[in-house]
Amino acid sequence: MKVILTEKPSVARDIARCLHINNKHDGYFDGNGYQITWAFGHLVELKEPDEYRPEWKRWTLASLPIIPEQFELKAKGDAGAQKQLHIIKRLFNAADEIICATDAGREGELIFRYLLSWAQCQHKPFKRLWISSLTDDAIRRGFAGLRDGAAYEGLYRAARCRSEADWIVGLNATRLYTLKFGGQGALWTIGRVQTPVLAMIAQKDREIAEFVAQDFWELHSLYRAADFQYTGGRFEQKADAEALCTACVGHDFGITSVKGKQDTVYPPLLYDLTDLQKDMSLRYGFTAEQTLSCAQQLYEKKHITYPRTDSRYLSHDLKPSIKPLLEKLRQHFSAPIAGLDLDQLVLSHRNFNDGKVTDHHAIIPTGSVPGTLAGDTGKVYEAIAIRLIAAFYPPCIKQVTTVLGRVREANISFKASGTVIVAPGWQVLYKNQTSEAKGQNLLPKFVEGESGPQQPSVTQGKTTPPKPYNEASLLGMMESAGKTCDDETLKEALKEKGLGTPATRAAIIEVLIKRGYVQRQKKMLLSTESGRHLIAIISDERLKSAAMTGEWEAKLKKIEHQAYDPELFITKIVQFTQKIKDAADQPLYDSSRLGDCPLCRQPVIEGRKGYGCSDWKNGCRFVLWKHYYGVTVTQAMASQLLQLSRTLSVYAIKLDDGVVTAQLTLNKLGETSYSVPQHAARPNQAASIAACPLCNGAIVETTKAYSCSEWRNGCKLVIWKTIAHKKISPATAKKLLSHGETGLLKGFKSAKGSEFSAKLKLVDGKVTLEFGAS
Repeated sequence: MKVILTEKPSVARDIARCLHINNKHDGYFDGNGYQITWAFGHLVELKEPDEYRPEWKRWTLASLPIIPEQFELKAKGDAGAQKQLHIIKRLFNAADEIICATDAGREGELIFRYLLSWAQCQHKPFKRLWISSLTDDAIRRGFAGLRDGAAYEGLYRAARCRSEADWIVGLNATRLYTLKFGGQGALWTIGRVQTPVLAMIAQKDREIAEFVAQDFWELHSLYRAADFQYTGGRFEQKADAEALCTACVGHDFGITSVKGKQDTVYPPLLYDLTDLQKDMSLRYGFTAEQTLSCAQQLYEKKHITYPRTDSRYLSHDLKPSIKPLLEKLRQHFSAPIAGLDLDQLVLSHRNFNDGKVTDHHAIIPTGSVPGTLAGDTGKVYEAIAIRLIAAFYPPCIKQVTTVLGRVREANISFKASGTVIVAPGWQVLYKNQTSEAKGQNLLPKFVEGESGPQQPSVTQGKTTPPKPYNEASLLGMMESAGKTCDDETLKEALKEKGLGTPATRAAIIEVLIKRGYVQRQKKMLLSTESGRHLIAIISDERLKSAAMTGEWEAKLKKIEHQAYDPELFITKIVQFTQKIKDAADQPLYDSSRLGDCPLCRQPVIEGRKGYGCSDWKNGCRFVLWKHYYGVTVTQAMASQLLQLSRTLSVYAIKLDDGVVTAQLTLNKLGETSYSVPQHAARPNQAASIAACPLCNGAIVETTKAYSCSEWRNGCKLVIWKTIAHKKISPATAKKLLSHGETGLLKGFKSAKGSEFSAKLKLVDGKVTLEFGAS
């Protein structure tokens, strides 16, 4: 008997139908010489510390680092999952041969191997189904060419190393920093990949917060209705720009050079998962998780190929299928395909490259075309189809002209550039969606040596701060481990050292949001106070290093291809974890000094009532008072505020409407305030009643309302405790937050005193009344 294992029931049903395995039983099908069963994702996982040694249950610094001699597995999930697990074990033990049909990737391999190990069937021969789509044809071809399971030993070893490394680093670092800085019951969760990603977001937010806009001036010359700009760049002083402008007044402008070149802009490469997620974020504001969910649905419905790929190329064996596929896509994309000569398709090395296809090729539609294109999945499908069609369009041809000119008498040079699209090529498919397709910059026809009157002028501008991360820009930085790059070839090389994998990046972002370290505000991804505080207390830069984590990912890739020793990888992870503990003992600030003035950077000195700037005689007015919100600011706290911009501990902050547990903070303007870490306990106040539906912050109860703890970061969600003369209980507020509306409530009163019933609804963060019977 051959037993097939899939990752989820829906895939098992598809394979069973395709292979005529028709007899349904509890937890599996059988027939035609096969039994097919399924998992629900991960049904087994690595054991918790106390399951190795009871003394490891208690969190102590002395027990760190916790490293099991041999990792062991345990069952996970509810009763239904456990029941399925035992069905799998029974079928595996009775099988003559086992076939792994989980998702064809690192995580799918781990799911199968962990189940094989837990069932104690490692000795049994097994085959691997490796397919890139779930169409009936792909399934039949896959089963006709099953591969020996041993061929995927490298993939399993890489998956196991990733799993064990995340356990070792995450558990030990989380316990270490929680024990050292947890206070008031706070839990500081640290991860091998998630913490460097958080550090990138926090660093970007800090750059924006500390940015000081600077005025600048530019010198222009208007000649024949064309705007020429001074070649010497911007001016920091207005007088310097105006002096050159004055020197140009009254003199003719002469053309010294006219050069043109033709630029060829090739179609974008096909989608891998990360590029698809970035594109859908930019176009429609989709989250990475949302795009992955849509792509997974399309894959399971057989409409697209395997989505969790990191390749943007196709293998050569797919060439014969492209023309028939494009013919089928005419059903929804007749106009775009009309621009192609399907009998003369150029199937070039630019799109077909076996050397750039590892586990799976780029995401493309399958021959199973959906009947309708609706909703979010329709948008994702359309993007994938148009990207494939565009790949066979001609390049966009642009004529770029650069004109140099000079005001000879003043010896001042200027430059203007113009672009004309000669042939739009593939860009006709993206008229309103690509920056390249947005307009042209036309110039008059200039002749070298011509001259004439001109109008010089000076314009003023301001430098702008960096933009916060959005889903697309963060995914791009994760893909390149924090390195910015526009060149397609270099991007491909940087992928080897990215943060996470295409399959895990969306989940990493969602975990950071769920844990309250990052919040979404519209399309932006911003660090919360908790997230910034966590990064501030981590003294070991290696835990926050995108480059180092990228190196780990590159080693995992090598293990996949059996080019790196997995035992050496884990040894280095253990050494790294020990160094984390040693580095955590290093002070986060210099306790021998207070710090520098945030306004003028001169040393701060202690006075009788506060800590003030030593340059006060020259007019600096900065003072950090010794008493704020009922808290006495000690020398140590002052040093932390001046050097870290926040205190390391939380204190009981006295406010008009009660007491909160919070840190003191100091901004670049020298203003003292406080922030409530979402992980800190709040004496005198109820704990968080729910997550904020707008930013995922904590909704907490105050004297007059239920409001978001991230209000200082701009979140405006508030539910007042009294609405239309009716008291709103915590239970009602919680229901409103979790379901978006309440049931019909009695006891509201109008301004005239008439009672009425109504539902409360939450619409875009605002509470509205939906009226019932009066």
